[in-house]
Amino acid sequence: MLHCFDLFGESFAFDSESGAFCTLDPIAVEVLRLWNEHNGAAPDQTALLKLAREKNLQPAEVLESSSEIADLVRDGAFFAKAPDVRTEQLYPDKPRIKAMCLHICHDCNLRCRYCFAGTGDFGTGVRTMLDEKTAEAAIDFLIRESGPRRHLDVDFFGGEPLMNWRVVKDLVAYCEQEGPRHGKDIRLTITTNATLLDEEKIDFINEHFKNCVLSIDGRQEVHDFMRPNAGGQGSWQKVKRNIENFVKKRGNKEYYLRGTYTAYNKDFSKDVLALADIAPQVSVEPVVCDPSLPWALHDADLPQLKAEYEKLAFAMNERRKQGKGFNFFHFMIDAGRTPCIYKRLKGCGVGSEYCAVTPAGEIYPCHQLVGDERFIMGNVLTGGLDPDSRVHEEFLKLLVPDKEACKACWARYYCGGGCVSNAWHRQQNLQGVDPFSCELLRKRLECSLWLKAKRQETAAQN
Repeated sequence: MLHCFDLFGESFAFDSESGAFCTLDPIAVEVLRLWNEHNGAAPDQTALLKLAREKNLQPAEVLESSSEIADLVRDGAFFAKAPDVRTEQLYPDKPRIKAMCLHICHDCNLRCRYCFAGTGDFGTGVRTMLDEKTAEAAIDFLIRESGPRRHLDVDFFGGEPLMNWRVVKDLVAYCEQEGPRHGKDIRLTITTNATLLDEEKIDFINEHFKNCVLSIDGRQEVHDFMRPNAGGQGSWQKVKRNIENFVKKRGNKEYYLRGTYTAYNKDFSKDVLALADIAPQVSVEPVVCDPSLPWALHDADLPQLKAEYEKLAFAMNERRKQGKGFNFFHFMIDAGRTPCIYKRLKGCGVGSEYCAVTPAGEIYPCHQLVGDERFIMGNVLTGGLDPDSRVHEEFLKLLVPDKEACKACWARYYCGGGCVSNAWHRQQNLQGVDPFSCELLRKRLECSLWLKAKRQETAAQN
């Protein structure tokens, strides 16, 4: 599917099937629009000459531009055909769970206003810690369910997992023992609010964890308002200090500063830049919450939010030219090196290749669905997946080829059908999509492509 768009006074074309991407001159814009009207078929000479007259263009230049487009079509770069992928091709054996969000605790020392986890207890009113027996049963379940898959991922999650530090350390040892014993490479990530990071924890995480996600919302006034501690005081100063110490010792290993923007900071590009001043690996995402809450985002905010992504892209390009570049997770899309078609159409694998496990051992399709008992798929303490549960079967059907809203979307390979949890919370429909999130994803992709064009320009000049 060919997508044409304008950004900062320039025009671009991107083919989502082939990954081809190029800048368009004004004549190519008009000619390509005519090709689009012909559904990717070559316009005849009469139509091209009519276009030249109507747009006051030189006929020879219009014909030459169309010829160049025809070459791209012939080479499979433009108007490339979508492959005919059947659902059964995505799982030739059967879906295997290979990634787990393991809830180290359902408790937290912060009281973030927007927290989907109900400030740590996931709306239950009961704060609990994962014990060693349940933790080991969860890893055993993952190893067993993964079948022949070798590479497995476990995210130590919460609440705030550093509150249960003894189990974190014991469980890391268990993973490092059981993984090799079963021929598995278990890659560990930990997500933390950074308030409890000290020298011991920093050194341990740097030694044993492949990735670390550090939660901080950007500017101090934004962070302190949305992420106070249990006593109501701001947490930014402590979090910033701990993150700076962590990053200094982390070196080249993976990590991300991860923030959330809400209705209170729709000028979130300033928060991204503030985080980039702390460390060069940044991810900031829109809040997902009850639309009646004062910090919720709404469709009416979309124009401002899209403009903010454009501001961010422009600022990132300027910083790159000054030698102060940084990575923004949602702009890190290499259109020329997309995953294989099967991975792109599976999405995140919610409920089929990915699951969440609670301190009570309950298995959910996703960490953002924890607490809604309709979605319990089983329990690691009682044998794993419940053979009588229809939840697992329902999530196996959530594939991009089956989603009507995705079939006509040029960005479908870059979101895997969108976040199922978002669609459920906004529409109460697992098979649907969240149009709000889709709009933002498409804008982020356009900004990413523009940044790619700017990098290519710089490379050509050098």
